[in-house]
This record gives sequence, structure tokens and C-alpha cells, in this order.
Amino acid sequence: MMGKAHLAISTGVTLSVLGLADAHITLPVIAVAAVSSLLPDIDEPNSLIVSKTIPTGLVRLIKLLVLGFAAFSFFFGSAMAPWNVVISLLALLISFVPTRTFRNVIMVLLGVTLILFGHVFIPWGYIIGCLLIVCALVPHRGLTHTFYGVLGWTALLYFSTHSYDQILWIAGGLSYLLHLLADAITNHGIRPLPPFKFRLKLRLMSTGQFSGTIVENVCIGLTLVLLWFVFFRNIDINSIRIG
Repeated sequence: MMGKAHLAISTGVTLSVLGLADAHITLPVIAVAAVSSLLPDIDEPNSLIVSKTIPTGLVRLIKLLVLGFAAFSFFFGSAMAPWNVVISLLALLISFVPTRTFRNVIMVLLGVTLILFGHVFIPWGYIIGCLLIVCALVPHRGLTHTFYGVLGWTALLYFSTHSYDQILWIAGGLSYLLHLLADAITNHGIRPLPPFKFRLKLRLMSTGQFSGTIVENVCIGLTLVLLWFVFFRNIDINSIRIG
């Protein structure tokens, strides 16, 4: 299922469930639900969340800067010889690694930085830092597309945010789980409990095909109906006056 469909369905259903439970829905709750709806795909370089957070253009720009640093060190760092040559060669090698590998290195470095210096943004610095490191090291549809991923993300949210807002970890865990359930209706499905080979798949759609787009749009439409029923059905349109 495409990222935009995950964003609409998982976020919409999560907020609707919270609304039915009379939970206090705040902007952080909405943000956590939205991010969690895309989170399982963070290990995929072409996913919506990765392409927006660390776009390919940014990765290429950083690689060019590293290449420029290599040239600068080689031609203007003679005072540090022979270390300037060593540094230049290392930077040159780094600039030519595959884009996906380079992006993973950036994610790990950002994660370590946020963990070490993110105390100002508690708890978000720790959460995002841990998340970036883990997701840079796992294969696509690996750990993030399992029930272990749901438990890990929910636990991370709980222990880092329960003293601030009891609803945040529920919203994040539920939205993450809904992403997996949405992927389970595809032909590929998910392996929820590795190393067991059991695969959860309903074969109702194939992502990227016309039939799959129809199924996605139907699910999005049903989500919008659910949102209307929970949040807007009691609004009297006639009482709304403009001007």
C-alpha cells in the first residue's frame, strides 16, 4: 500500500478510535499518529517518510560537499601532510558509496547526535535518535513490519512520554499496527512473528496496480466516512454562518 494511503487510513482510523473513546486529542497526538502511520516503511529509501525527511537531493548535495572537502584537503592541507592525503582518500571513498548506504550513515550519525545532545528536546530527541539508528540497520519489511516492531515502538513511546501524555503511546502503537494490517491485505503481506514463516496476507490488492489503487481509494473513502461519523455528524451545518 502506498505511503499516502497509509497516512490517511492509519491516522484517520486511529483518531476515530480515540474519539469514540472520548480521549483528549491534541496536536502532539495527531502528529504521533501521522508519523507512526508511515514508520514501518522508514527502512525503505523510496518511502514517503524517508523521501521527505532525507530526500535524495539532500543526500547528493552532502556527497558533493564531502567530495569538495576531499579536494580542499588534498590541495590546501599540505601543512598536515601526509594526513591530508589520507583524509582526502577517505572522504573520496565516502562520497562514492551507494546513495542508500550513504543515507543510512546519515541516519545513524543524526541518531547518535540526537541521543547525545537531544536533552533539550526531551523526549523527542531520544525517540527520534533511537528510531533513526534502528531503522538504518534493518532490512525493508524486516523488523519494522512485524509485531515486534509494534511492541518496540509502543514501548519506546510509553516509557518516554507517559509522564507527559497518556494518549501518545496509544495513538502511536495503534497507528503503527494499522499500517501492518493494511499491508496484510496486499499480495505480499507481512511476516508478523519471525523466525516463524507464517505470512499474514489476504491477497486483496497489489500495490502500484490499477486494482490496488481502487482498493486504496475505497479504504480512504471508508476512513473519511468514519471520521465524519465520529467528529462531524452532530454539527449543524445550518447553524454555521459566514460573515
